[in-house]
Amino acid sequence: MYNFYVIKIFFFTTIAFLLAMLLTPILMRLLNKFKLGKKIRDHATAPIYSKMHASKNGTPVMGGILIWGTVLILALSFFYLAKFTSIEFFDKYNFLTRAQTLLPLGALLVSAAIGLIDDYLNTRQIGSNGGGMRASHRLIIYTMLATFVAIIGASWFYLKLNWDLIRIPFVGNFEIGLWSIPLFILVIVATAFSVNEIDGLDGLAGGILMAMFGAYSAIAFAQGKYDLASFCGVIVGALLAFLWFNINPAKFFMGDTGAMSLGVTIAIVAMLTNTIMLLPIIGFLLVITSGSVIVQVISKKIRGKKIFLSSPLHHHLEAKGWKEATIVMRFWVISMISTVIGLIIALIDKGWR
Repeated sequence: MYNFYVIKIFFFTTIAFLLAMLLTPILMRLLNKFKLGKKIRDHATAPIYSKMHASKNGTPVMGGILIWGTVLILALSFFYLAKFTSIEFFDKYNFLTRAQTLLPLGALLVSAAIGLIDDYLNTRQIGSNGGGMRASHRLIIYTMLATFVAIIGASWFYLKLNWDLIRIPFVGNFEIGLWSIPLFILVIVATAFSVNEIDGLDGLAGGILMAMFGAYSAIAFAQGKYDLASFCGVIVGALLAFLWFNINPAKFFMGDTGAMSLGVTIAIVAMLTNTIMLLPIIGFLLVITSGSVIVQVISKKIRGKKIFLSSPLHHHLEAKGWKEATIVMRFWVISMISTVIGLIIALIDKGWR
């Protein structure tokens, strides 16, 4: 039986990659046709950043559509083919289920829609400095979205599945009851913002997210959540195709429609697998990246001085003279190591339960 589920996960990873590769030319034509290109911040508000990334101005954004679009197509196709046909193949390979994947899929699509709006504002130079929503506005929207998702998610777990536990590795499970709602909000908002911050260099966010979703696919599989593992596998395949066109020089960018939706989704997957305590390890670079931004802001407010030449950290390294491809590849290596460490802890901890 395990062999079948392994095949199912790799099947969807491969199909997602092939489908996304086929869809990319269509998406590229649409993005170019409607002139949905990224607008780099002006020199006055971000002099170092604008100088380093001036050549990327006008590069199509909203590439995240490719990722969540691929997931949506495959999820709905197999679900309805299983429902309206008598073909056993589709019934066995359907991975859209209420208990495991309906919540993360719904959150993926809702957050993608919000991110798509911000991407559109950026391409049309509407909003703060002609660059979309202000950070404060984005925080409010992220928090509202996270609250909405958290209430639904926590209620689903608490009322439908009788879930009110948080797992601390090697220590045990602890009942948190209604505290699951604010916990959902904290985890989802923090992760969504961190993914948004790390999406700053060609291929950087895509590679890191691919490693993270790969790790969570393995964790879900180890826990017997095979549909969730397949769901993560679909995202990995779509991300792999996205990276084919996003590595330097990028043909398009992920945009908020990709970064926000994938950040929210990885947080929900962590909640579904009860491994949120491992999320900072698996997403180690997300923590470091967000931390560099927070430290920079605090230092400017209190000391009136910068610590980094530019934040987040990857832009500081750029300003120091590191080549973009070097930063991305080394961050990928670090991400692979951190995800493997998180996965090892999760698998060892599973034996303690």
